[in-house]
Amino acid sequence: MPVRLLLIENQKLVRLGIRSAVADGGDIDIVGEAGDLATGFELYSELQPDVVILGLRFPEGCSIDHLDKYLSGGSKARLIVLADHAGDAEISRALKKGALGYVCKDVDPAELIKAIRAVAAGRRYLPPDIAVILSEHVGLEELTPAEVTVLRMIVGGMSNKEIAFALDLSENTVKTHVQNIFGKIGVSDRTSAATTAIKRGLVRVDL
Repeated sequence: MPVRLLLIENQKLVRLGIRSAVADGGDIDIVGEAGDLATGFELYSELQPDVVILGLRFPEGCSIDHLDKYLSGGSKARLIVLADHAGDAEISRALKKGALGYVCKDVDPAELIKAIRAVAAGRRYLPPDIAVILSEHVGLEELTPAEVTVLRMIVGGMSNKEIAFALDLSENTVKTHVQNIFGKIGVSDRTSAATTAIKRGLVRVDL
């Protein structure tokens, strides 16, 4: 039987590309499409597809925050997260939340079909380039929630004094957080911290 695929992605052109790619697979049927998270979940509940390709970012938020909805109540949902780029923190977060696959929008069509088939069979699938990115950061110490908050403010261009005021902390406490952040992500200055945070997906930036 063909794999029944639900596509939830807010960019129409990307959905068109995926439709074209899976048409070459022969054993994959797109049973529904949605351009927003709410409609996508409604279709998921109605259609109960074998696999869901779920875009990472939507105007209403990040889809990783909503994975629990698909995986609750004994659901057999098999999810592939579709991202603009591969940040190891977001890959890890998606997999920990229960996604079985993670691909980027520039994925080769043949690779996408392999991912869909593997996930439909219940196997985790990461394209080789994404697997390499993830392996490069295995074992790194994770940031605490407080450090993530401070890092987000660094990315926003705030000084230690501004961060301390915003979080009602002493500047010394903020300085300690900043130094801990630098050590954990392997940087020595605020500019590098901001660049690394965005590249690795440690901080979510809505463009």
